[in-house]
Amino acid sequence: MAFGLIKRLFARDEGRDALSPLYHAVIAEARQPAWYLDGKVADTMDGRFEMVAAVTALAILRLDGEGEPGRLPAVMLTEMFVDDMDGQLRQEGIGDIVVGKHIGKMMAALGGRMEAYKNGLDGGDLEAALVRNLYRTENPGPDALAFTAHQLRDLWARLCASPLDALLAGTIAKAQA
Repeated sequence: MAFGLIKRLFARDEGRDALSPLYHAVIAEARQPAWYLDGKVADTMDGRFEMVAAVTALAILRLDGEGEPGRLPAVMLTEMFVDDMDGQLRQEGIGDIVVGKHIGKMMAALGGRMEAYKNGLDGGDLEAALVRNLYRTENPGPDALAFTAHQLRDLWARLCASPLDALLAGTIAKAQA
């Protein structure tokens, strides 16, 4: 009984380890300077969280779109996001008692972003979703907003163009010239 539990826990860690390249690709995408310079995303802890959440949300949506083959990777990617945010909070000096509340809020935020960005990408008002979420109701101006909306649509297209095995290996299709 105990051996079975330990085996399942280690197997899950190995699965998450296999997704490290994808999570690193997500983080690398979210750290691209253009988001902060041209898109005017706040280069603060909150702004960087929002950018990582936006890119993570799109990656999870893409994995979910695969149906059954993408379900476990989507869950594991979400867990990696939570672990990363937990570590970031602790690094900022937030104690054990409060970390759980922050993580709960971050998970709710990620879920909300997934729904808002999915609706925006499916023909809804992506720009309004960006102002409400990524920019925290502060409109960055028409040029920055147009840039960020275009870049997220492009990222979504690149994620969708990436075969599942390549995506899981951390390879996101290049932008079309």
